[in-house]
Amino acid sequence: MKNMTPIRIAQLCDGIYYGDDALGEKELSSIVTDNRQVIEEGMFIAIKGAKVDGNRFVPAAYEAGALCCMSEDAPADPAKPYIQVKDCLQAIQKIAAYYRQVNTAKVIGITGSVGKTTTKEMLASVLSVHYTTLKTLGNFNNELGLPLTLFRLRPEHEIAIVEMGISDFGEMSRLTQIAKPDLCVITNIGQCHLEQLHDRDGVLRAKTEIFEGLNTEGTAYLNGDDDKLQTITQVHGKPPVFFGIGENNAVHPVKITSRGLAGTDLVVQTPQGMLEVHVPVPGRHMVTNALAATAIGLDLGLTGEEIAKGIEQFRPVDGHGSVYTTDKFTIMDDCYNANPVSMKAGLDLLAEVPERKVAVIGDMFELGEKEQLLHFEVGAYAAKSAIDVYVCAGTLAKQYVAGLQEGQTKAEIHAFDTMEEAADALAQIVRPSDAILVKASHGMHFEKIVASLKEM
Repeated sequence: MKNMTPIRIAQLCDGIYYGDDALGEKELSSIVTDNRQVIEEGMFIAIKGAKVDGNRFVPAAYEAGALCCMSEDAPADPAKPYIQVKDCLQAIQKIAAYYRQVNTAKVIGITGSVGKTTTKEMLASVLSVHYTTLKTLGNFNNELGLPLTLFRLRPEHEIAIVEMGISDFGEMSRLTQIAKPDLCVITNIGQCHLEQLHDRDGVLRAKTEIFEGLNTEGTAYLNGDDDKLQTITQVHGKPPVFFGIGENNAVHPVKITSRGLAGTDLVVQTPQGMLEVHVPVPGRHMVTNALAATAIGLDLGLTGEEIAKGIEQFRPVDGHGSVYTTDKFTIMDDCYNANPVSMKAGLDLLAEVPERKVAVIGDMFELGEKEQLLHFEVGAYAAKSAIDVYVCAGTLAKQYVAGLQEGQTKAEIHAFDTMEEAADALAQIVRPSDAILVKASHGMHFEKIVASLKEM
């Protein structure tokens, strides 16, 4: 890791370095907070969590080959390279902000209410055709995860695509000062984290804090179909680049041909001419992700052929719109997260398939004081859909049922208090050849339902 020695790190975060000065001048191979990920001559940072105190694993980290360890506690053995700090999380953020600046990779920050992960994956699939690209793994997108992502930067990386997630005001300000993105993407402004952000105007204000750290020469790429993002006319004196379905966007489709669950064919209008691409995963939101990747890819010098190849190679991560075909079912796994916008999009996609359609839907979290109304509205929206069966699980999911009934749906409805009850009952509800959507907020653990369906 360039310029990252224990002594230099201690200086960056106002820490105290213990140990041999010669070892303190050696460059670290990595920085991790999980002792199981320690590699030779890396550094382990011992974080005190709510359930686990990382200090318990300091001896194991040294045994695994760690050159240095960091903690808020005094060292048990001051002879070994060790850094003591007042606050490990603040230290990590200071170190990451420095390390980002000493690397030459162009950083792309992605935020938004929904679609951050799939947009990141789509963009990484495209840009990696031309550039050596680093991307956020899993959900490492918060004030700890973002620094850990940046710590994976190496000299060979030309692009770093970092996902940036928040739930309150001020968080994005801190994240953007660490990442200092050269380009940024906002996927949409939806109804999420409303307990802290109150309404979509609050979400807009919180998400656009990303502009504070954006390179003043950089560009913002915004979903031009979003009514809130449409109001942004300049970022650092430059107009943003809008992408989306609407023809007013700089990058938009002039022809959309659905292939069902096999994806979508597009003819895309760009400032540089027409481009034909195939999006291999179904859904309107996947089309929008491809348009964002097209806009950025062109601006970063990729050819149309490279962009088309990258989009064709895209595969979503589990829980983010993956489609599985088993001997019995077609399973649409979208259970990593949910809010009213993404839930309606998932139902719309399910309604398009020709098979018997089953929606297994659960509670959406962090919607604030209007959570019951928002669930009811999803149910009322679903009542108009050509879906055959609804399996609703959770406390708030009762409002889906109320909305479905208010909308006089003709669908079959099953309601359960818990995910476990729904999972147990599914064998008697589903039929061979069904198309099944599985969607809820991550805390509902609907991935267990997906696993159960795969085994039937």
